[in-house]
Amino acid sequence: MNKKQARSILDIMASMFPDAHCELNHSNAFELTIAVLLSAQCTDETVNKVTASLFQKYKRPEDYVAVPLDELEQDIRRIGLFRNKAKHIQALCRMVLEKYDGLIPEKHEQLVELPGVGRKTANVVVSNAFGVPAIAVDTHVERVSKRLGMASEDDSVLEVEKKLMKLVPKEEWTDTHHRLIFFGRYHCKAQNPQCSICPLLDVCREGKKRMKTVSNRKSI
Repeated sequence: MNKKQARSILDIMASMFPDAHCELNHSNAFELTIAVLLSAQCTDETVNKVTASLFQKYKRPEDYVAVPLDELEQDIRRIGLFRNKAKHIQALCRMVLEKYDGLIPEKHEQLVELPGVGRKTANVVVSNAFGVPAIAVDTHVERVSKRLGMASEDDSVLEVEKKLMKLVPKEEWTDTHHRLIFFGRYHCKAQNPQCSICPLLDVCREGKKRMKTVSNRKSI
């Protein structure tokens, strides 16, 4: 795919989801980091239900390390992999207290050193909390990018990120990240994509296949 083709896709997505944004509720960089950590293999909706009370009980890193691990586990038990995530949260909070005076670091290379924080989480935090352009590749971004031919089917998550960074102007990275997520979450779903009404059907490999299958069924 070339930049002209990508521009057309980005403009259509922008018209579909002009107000795309981070749907994880948070009021600061620390809360966002915890929320993104919790969101791995879990919906934003479930995370927001859990953090509604979690962020009332725990305001600072000190609060998370002051309770027994099993208490924190109970507080987030509705989240998938809650035991591992509780361990990561406490370890992350200890490192933030020891190394960064209780504040979430602003640099990507510092963030990825925190327990439970990978490249995707770091990208979400730097872009949404600190205004640094970044494209975080989650399951929606990966699926949509591959279906639309912005990345190859066998590309790794990192390869998808690199290809998107080349195709998308840097100042649009963060907005594009949100729009790709909204497009994947509300339109181009994993199981039931809305191919029949999709304005990007002509460039979507997956969509063309699905529509051809539907057409063949009707003709039988």
